[in-house]
Amino acid sequence: MVVVAAVSAALGVVTPAAALPAGHLPHRQAVPGDGPDTPQGAEAPLHGPDSGSARPGGVLTPRTTRNAIIKRAKSWVTAKVPYSMGRYWTDGYRQDCSGYVSMAWGLNSNQWTGSLAKYGVKIKKSQLQPGDMLLFHNTANPQNGSHVVIFGGWTDSAHTHYKVYEQTPPHTRSQTTPYPYWSNAGKYVPYRYKGLATGSAGAEASGGKTSPEFPGADSFGLGAVNAYVTELGRMLMARGAAPYYPKGPGPAWSEADRRATEAFQRAQGWDDTEADGLPGPRTWDLLTSGRGRDIAPDATEPASHGVSGYPGKGYFRPGQSNDYVTRLGVQLTRKGFGRFYGDGPGPRWGEADRQAVTAFQRDQGWRGGAADGSVGPETWRRLFL
Repeated sequence: MVVVAAVSAALGVVTPAAALPAGHLPHRQAVPGDGPDTPQGAEAPLHGPDSGSARPGGVLTPRTTRNAIIKRAKSWVTAKVPYSMGRYWTDGYRQDCSGYVSMAWGLNSNQWTGSLAKYGVKIKKSQLQPGDMLLFHNTANPQNGSHVVIFGGWTDSAHTHYKVYEQTPPHTRSQTTPYPYWSNAGKYVPYRYKGLATGSAGAEASGGKTSPEFPGADSFGLGAVNAYVTELGRMLMARGAAPYYPKGPGPAWSEADRRATEAFQRAQGWDDTEADGLPGPRTWDLLTSGRGRDIAPDATEPASHGVSGYPGKGYFRPGQSNDYVTRLGVQLTRKGFGRFYGDGPGPRWGEADRQAVTAFQRDQGWRGGAADGSVGPETWRRLFL
């Protein structure tokens, strides 16, 4: 081992195994049906496509965009790059999980799970956007479970599943994955690349315009402030939603954005479940591509139905989590219907909310379908009288 290491050093070649301390050959624990364990190599320079010569490292964190990160991640998925901890793909990156993320982020070197964190900043789950990474590095025993993936966007409104881009045997893949991962669920940490070209709100700095790629459900809804919201409003106005924006669209999510989105969704013939006023991949795709039906001039009726503060039914459905649900629960508790909340009202719509609303409706003398636990404008009006 000493002789091999000495020869390698003399030749200027750093092998993945020699670059790590003894016993530090990290790998990810496999999950059922997921194939064998996936060990990874160590920090190493980029390698030429046809030789083992390294290229200069250059800037520590080269500038890039979310769109560029996802485009690079998809390139390996398309090519079905075989997994290997010791081989390098034609772009110079090692064919393991950490080499893959190094490639997607556009780093000038191959990193491993023990070093990738220094290229990013920790973020919260609520801040995740396509191009960020989820990292698990087992510092106590790097051989046990370490893995890293690229976050591709939420696939459900409850943020329980997301689209993953990862390098794992037998080759690079992308699929819907439970958050944060199949195994070691409590140990993955979200990171955002330090070299990301961003504006003040965290969206891509590309002349004020966003990528056609769906930025993820977390970019929209209560509390969201970013360039994607502005771009959404602009696209909706071009499709007939101008009456909803008397002052024009802006970066802060508003009731105007929700109502305009719902109107566009209903123009496509979608039912209440699909027309929830929150843009998903289907809505975004129709808007960015110019496809689908425009909003009819007579379809711009406010979703509030003239009831002050009422946001529309879309905010009170299974899987929805927002401040309106909390406000509803607090008001129901004040009205004497708090017995349904074991731990008090919260932002996520649940069975307790439905039962409390049903009890309130029955108290109004409503029966049958009129007392179904659904929060319509009249229920809201009476509740906040």
